[in-house]
Amino acid sequence: MTVYDIAAALPDVDVLRRRCRALAVLERVLDGSYPYYTYDPAWGPHEAASMSNGSGDEWAVVFTADGAFVRVFDHESSMSPYADPDRELWPGLLDGMPEALRPMVTEQAFDDGEGNVVATAVLWRRGDDDRWHAGADIAFPPLAGPYDDVGPDGSGMLTILLDDIVDRYVGFAGDYYGFAVDRAAVTHVVAHRPLTDAVTRALNPRVALADVRDDVVAIGYPVD
Repeated sequence: MTVYDIAAALPDVDVLRRRCRALAVLERVLDGSYPYYTYDPAWGPHEAASMSNGSGDEWAVVFTADGAFVRVFDHESSMSPYADPDRELWPGLLDGMPEALRPMVTEQAFDDGEGNVVATAVLWRRGDDDRWHAGADIAFPPLAGPYDDVGPDGSGMLTILLDDIVDRYVGFAGDYYGFAVDRAAVTHVVAHRPLTDAVTRALNPRVALADVRDDVVAIGYPVD
């Protein structure tokens, strides 16, 4: 799997935004301390979703007035700019990016502290586009090994945002948190139906809606 496969499978910007919000709500209910997925509706003048596994791998989706920008960083990928003596991005990663979204490339949140953007995969979609885009003619290195499930550029980390998000999240939560998560409750949240106390407790019996209401509302998700 490469960024080209992800570009062909990602939903439109509005659906992607709802899925990112849903992931953040699920994480807030399951673990309010160190959520794996987050959503900030006031990320400067934009909105932004993010993933961080705590081990150096991360992705971010920034929703702007002009469209959306996706940045992925796989710290073990040979496409990492840290593998280049000049910290340059892998050739072709930004080829064709529209000027309206170019400011994301110099966003301080995505650089190494010295002004160099850190990414192994990049995607974008203008508001009037009918599909997602990635740099043209990227020559990908071989996979890291037989157990590489995120691809040579780390873009496989974005599969949680595809149409089988419910099954993927249930599987992720079972592995990451070590307990089974109610699939119907996950489906409810992914469908963006208002969060209720019953759904909250189905996800995490130790948490009530009142405990998370303010944070869920701040994410921009509907609450009963």
